[in-house]
Amino acid sequence: MRRLFVAPLLTGLLTASTAMAAEEDPFLWLEEVQGQRALEWVRAQNAKTEAALEKDPRFASFQAEALRIFTATDRIPTPVFRAGGVDTFWQDQANPRGRWLRTTLEGYASPSIPWETVLDVDALSKAEGANWVFKGSDCLPPADLRCMVFLSNGGKDAVEAREFDATTKQFLEGGFRLAEGKQSLDWLDADTLLVGRDWGGDTLTESGYPFVLKRWKRGTPLEQAVEVYRGERTDVSSRPIVIHDVDGQLQAVLINRAVTFFESEYFLLGDAGLVRLPFPRKASIQTHLNGQIVFTLEEDWGGFKQGALLSYALADLKAEASKAKPTLIFQPGPRQAIEAVVATRSRLLVNLYEDVKGALDVYTPGKGRWSRKRLAMPKNASVSVIGTSRGHDKLFARSEGFLAPTSLWLGDASTNTVKQVKSLPARFDASKHRVEQFWVKSKDGTKVPYFLVRPAKLKPGAVTPTVVYGYGGFQVSKPPVYLPEMGKLWLERGGAYVVANIRGGGEFGPRWHQAALRENRQRSFDDFAAVLEDLARRKVTSPAHIGIYGRSNGGVLTSVAMTQHPELLNAAVIESPLIDMMRYTKLPAGASWAGEYGDPAVPGDAAFISKYSAYQNLKAGVRYPKPYITTNTKDDRVHPGHARKFAAKLEAMGLPYLYYENTDGGHSNDSDPVLNARRWALHHVYLSQQLMD
Repeated sequence: MRRLFVAPLLTGLLTASTAMAAEEDPFLWLEEVQGQRALEWVRAQNAKTEAALEKDPRFASFQAEALRIFTATDRIPTPVFRAGGVDTFWQDQANPRGRWLRTTLEGYASPSIPWETVLDVDALSKAEGANWVFKGSDCLPPADLRCMVFLSNGGKDAVEAREFDATTKQFLEGGFRLAEGKQSLDWLDADTLLVGRDWGGDTLTESGYPFVLKRWKRGTPLEQAVEVYRGERTDVSSRPIVIHDVDGQLQAVLINRAVTFFESEYFLLGDAGLVRLPFPRKASIQTHLNGQIVFTLEEDWGGFKQGALLSYALADLKAEASKAKPTLIFQPGPRQAIEAVVATRSRLLVNLYEDVKGALDVYTPGKGRWSRKRLAMPKNASVSVIGTSRGHDKLFARSEGFLAPTSLWLGDASTNTVKQVKSLPARFDASKHRVEQFWVKSKDGTKVPYFLVRPAKLKPGAVTPTVVYGYGGFQVSKPPVYLPEMGKLWLERGGAYVVANIRGGGEFGPRWHQAALRENRQRSFDDFAAVLEDLARRKVTSPAHIGIYGRSNGGVLTSVAMTQHPELLNAAVIESPLIDMMRYTKLPAGASWAGEYGDPAVPGDAAFISKYSAYQNLKAGVRYPKPYITTNTKDDRVHPGHARKFAAKLEAMGLPYLYYENTDGGHSNDSDPVLNARRWALHHVYLSQQLMD
């Protein structure tokens, strides 16, 4: 796997009753991220929230418990194959910024792993007087010894890229180096990069991503890089895809032009120029294997059904792209979804969900067909591929459940075998809880699943404090996961936890996602409300003891749930949220999500967005639950102005709320384990105050 430790790439006119045109918004000043007035407001809000939460006697113990979890030395180091060995990125209390570590495969499988340090980010930050957060690396195959390392100031998506020699463990003097920006790159050869970045002169899309790609040769100034592709400023982004064979020989250069978040065009870049490849717009290239380009469909096309996994022979695309014929690898059923597809040296791995429970299949290419074998991974759990390499057929896979601690498995795709090599010690007492999966009818009759983790013995007539998590967007699935902080700070104290697999997610493939796009977004909110109602109907809990949690797109969900159905809940953790949906496209990265939500600048779209946008739909005289709204100053993906303005409007209306803004961490909020422990302690003190006291 070439890309290491990359944090996931994961946010007019109104109707008369909700009118608040941008120029009438009294809180626009809070959108100035580093504005003096805005930061003074943030500091005052933080002080109020700290007084309310940190002085709670539970805070100190919650923070200590969370810190033990996030800095424990017996965690499973996430393995990545590189250069014949295994790497990981490790953070602890002594090194909160983290260290890039390396060992052998045999060393990794041993009880006491003999690590050597490749890069110490804490030491680098201290030496340079910088606030570096490690955002991954991209290494040149097949040796994987020369890497581009990505460093972020405080956790932002924008990164600085530097060439690094993993043998000498030093940044290369006079090597490739790119200043901070939202950028994409790939190795063409040892002396050439393909780069997308801000080249000046409006070369970023309206979403803030590059659409101009250039070839940059070693030893030449960046200003002399040669343009090879130019998209449109209205696109989301453009990025290069360089294909090397297992021996490192260049096979092809593809360009991915993301026209919208969910629609792409692919081009083959050759000596004769660009050739448009015959993929439909709603298709995603997943990987390549033995001269085959493997892709998934997000729409019906060419006789194949939405959700299918197919392949094109690269030779056929090169010879005459328009006449190339794809081969079907796998067609998921109505209760299945492909979660991820990766390749080893000679096999294809397909990570599948069936009724939101994981499985892992190995596909072997043959003459005109692919054969399949299923690996013997744990059932009724989440299963995911963690690491593969083009140099061999070994793989690392992870399994976990709500109450089952994470385990790590080493497999061989050529022999279809797996064995457990690591297991996480239990972080909380799971003996008093059980997991159930239920299905509930939403408002339009669609059956929606959800997982309930609850005390095994429910006392008759009692109510259980319950946290309900939801996301419901961008075709992101939410399967069972082991959350030590949830177990220790909430479940052990008698609480229950719910994951609602609502439409908009990817639990049942593209159809489940597309059912809640744009004008159909209300379906996602209705699904979530149906789950909340079902919990009360089953007498698991009551609205007074239900809290909801969501972040990023989940912040749309939770803020809407709070404003549409305040009677169904008594707490809402709204983290790193989108909330002002009538202005989201005007804030960084927002324009890229118009395919998900619609464009509020278009009157027809504004009509349906304005009906649910929580910022515009707060109403005087309504009794809302007191929310805990939290964001991050360094979040350059979902603008902190969303959270700030929602809190300010609640304050102006005399409504209860808590607001807290971390100054570091970026969109993920988890770049520093010490700060992350504090973050979860604050969350759970608030939830305890609202639901348990």
